Amino acid sequence: MPRTKQENLKDALVDEAFASIEERGVEQLSLRDVARRLGVSHQAPYKHFPSRNHILAAVVARCFQSFADHLETRPVSPEPFEDLGQMGLAYLDFAAKHPLKYRLMFNTPLPDGKEHEEMLAQAQHAFSLLRDRLGTMSLRDPHHPVVDSAKHDALFIWSALHGFASLMQSDVTDTVGLDNLEKAIALERMMRRLSLALNAES
Repeated sequence: MPRTKQENLKDALVDEAFASIEERGVEQLSLRDVARRLGVSHQAPYKHFPSRNHILAAVVARCFQSFADHLETRPVSPEPFEDLGQMGLAYLDFAAKHPLKYRLMFNTPLPDGKEHEEMLAQAQHAFSLLRDRLGTMSLRDPHHPVVDSAKHDALFIWSALHGFASLMQSDVTDTVGLDNLEKAIALERMMRRLSLALNAES
């Protein structure tokens, strides 16, 4: 079915909002500026987005969708731990290749997910890829049994990957004198230790 002009305009507004954030920062995002950049009336965006938060949520929803697509296109391995490692590398690859999208998802104050269902749904889908991968693995911790252990293990892995990705996006590694080889070794050791931590429970 052909897209309507209004559907095309809505997509164009989200595209332009992302471009505005890329050029001026998320703090400067406004519906009026997006309309000006797109060459439409300053009232046009309000037909699709009642507020700045609504268009920001649409931008972030797209970021999460792009992120999930990237995770799903990783090289898939039949060996569970190897496949989980590939997912972790895909996570870090996305963060390195799309730093703005990564920052918008994980390092930016976001609109309330309860008020922006599409953003929340895309975020939950991205998280579910990691949780569901873990849910198929035989991981047990008899000393600390919890309900839905896959969710807690996913949070453990996510926090480690997020910390590493955030460090790589900052200047701190250069400040403390880590060269590219040392960063590569740090990545390999982190992935090995995550695997060891999970294997210890299996």
